[in-house]
Amino acid sequence: MHNAFFNTPEPINETVLSYAPGTPERESLQEALAKARAQQVEIPMYIGDQIVHTDTKIRLAPPHDHQHTLGYAFEGNSTHVEAAIEAALEARGDWASMPWEHRASVFLKAADLLAGPYRAKINAATMLGQSKNAYQAEIDAACELIDFLRFNVAFLQEIYSEQPESSKGMWNRLEYRPLEGFVFALTPFNFTAIAGNLPASAALMGNVVVWKPAYTQIYSAHVIMEVFREAGLPDGVINLIYVDGPVAGDVIFKHPDFAGIHFTGSTAVFQTIWKTIGENISKYKAYPRIVGETGGKDFVLAHRSANAKALATGLVRGAFEYQGQKCSAASRAYVPSNLWEEVKGYIVEDLKSIKMGPTEDFSNFVNAVIDEKAFDKISAFITEAKQSEGVTVVAGGNFDKSKGYFIEPTVLQVEDPKYRTMCEEIFGPVLTIYVYEENEFEEIIEVVNTTSPYALTGAIFAQDRYAVELATRKLVDAAGNFYINDKPTGAVVGQQPFGGARASGTNDKAGSKLNLLRWVNARTIKETFVSPTDYRYPFLG
Repeated sequence: MHNAFFNTPEPINETVLSYAPGTPERESLQEALAKARAQQVEIPMYIGDQIVHTDTKIRLAPPHDHQHTLGYAFEGNSTHVEAAIEAALEARGDWASMPWEHRASVFLKAADLLAGPYRAKINAATMLGQSKNAYQAEIDAACELIDFLRFNVAFLQEIYSEQPESSKGMWNRLEYRPLEGFVFALTPFNFTAIAGNLPASAALMGNVVVWKPAYTQIYSAHVIMEVFREAGLPDGVINLIYVDGPVAGDVIFKHPDFAGIHFTGSTAVFQTIWKTIGENISKYKAYPRIVGETGGKDFVLAHRSANAKALATGLVRGAFEYQGQKCSAASRAYVPSNLWEEVKGYIVEDLKSIKMGPTEDFSNFVNAVIDEKAFDKISAFITEAKQSEGVTVVAGGNFDKSKGYFIEPTVLQVEDPKYRTMCEEIFGPVLTIYVYEENEFEEIIEVVNTTSPYALTGAIFAQDRYAVELATRKLVDAAGNFYINDKPTGAVVGQQPFGGARASGTNDKAGSKLNLLRWVNARTIKETFVSPTDYRYPFLG
């Protein structure tokens, strides 16, 4: 009998393990890495209750060792997209009507599986498939995904408990229904946690999902699906397919039951999707929910009062962790003239000590960029900068793809604050710095605000509180996540809800209940206890 409102476990952010020499987690992870490298796996699609193999295979290789084969994924076509939609819609009735605590239990169990028996496996898959070092994999594939799953359950309870007032003689209620149709989750390569959260958050709220991960993230996406299935997720609720983007879009965005998209990826792709949805708007049963987090050209602004060492550390970490392949990575910086020489010295000193190489060697801070296409794009920016007047290579600038897609952390100093690498998204280990006259702080704030179409993350470094307040106020629209005396990366679920505006997305704040509200369609129910029996109102007397 379902006659109680249940309190969910209070979420606490998962502890980040250190992986220091001699720790049990380091030993477990090294064993998982060795096991994964010693075998080639075959990764199927999951459509309804079918485990699908096809005649077309996608080779999976570590970006830092592209000659090694981790395994193969079976690629689908338009018929598999159609089958996934059908399977989702078939599962919708039972899943949507299931009492919410049972949906919540599935994802709470998934969190515990990731925290325990799957921790080393999901981290190893992320390290090998996406070239993340042990720490970056831990904070992403393990901790952040665990946090998403646990905190989302708490947010679900909070949403469901929000009810309207009721006047005398009536009872007003709100139902938070899932969307009518299916949700399309289109996920990126750079965060395993995002890849898991985009389909899971919609499914938690009672929706059914067609999930298409980036091909370069399939290796760890498969582990996520293993976890969901072991946690008891019913067949058809989340359908995992490996299909070329335009092929999937051609089927999904024309389907009358398309109810929404949960997206993280490039601004150009998201704008194309939005346009396509608009062109097909008359075909849908309801207006689709469009939720997206896209590009960034994230800034660090320093005031003349900033702590030079803290600024340099924030720039090195913010720009070069995970090879700058974070949507939030520090990509452009504005440093006052009175601090530049000291800051430059610290940065150069740090970069001399940073090692670059494969993720299996835990002493490497920097690893490979994701694939050859990314390597060619990033290296072209660097090559052009070397040949440009008014640009100085402060550090790095070298690259080599003979064994892996390795690009040195590169720092450029430019004389023009509107030089190309200050304006365009690079998505790689390239930081461009403009040195401004120390007494022109207010003027440089306006440059920061108007240089880029994006508004994802940004940071101000200053000891002068008036400067902090001024930058916070003037840059109110320039970043959805704003940091004071810290690098502009590393948002934590439940603490810093993540998302940006302008060309950076719809700012629906993953890691908060704001995002989950996008995946429900509320119904108001008014019940009158004693119904009127005469149409006449007193004023007619």
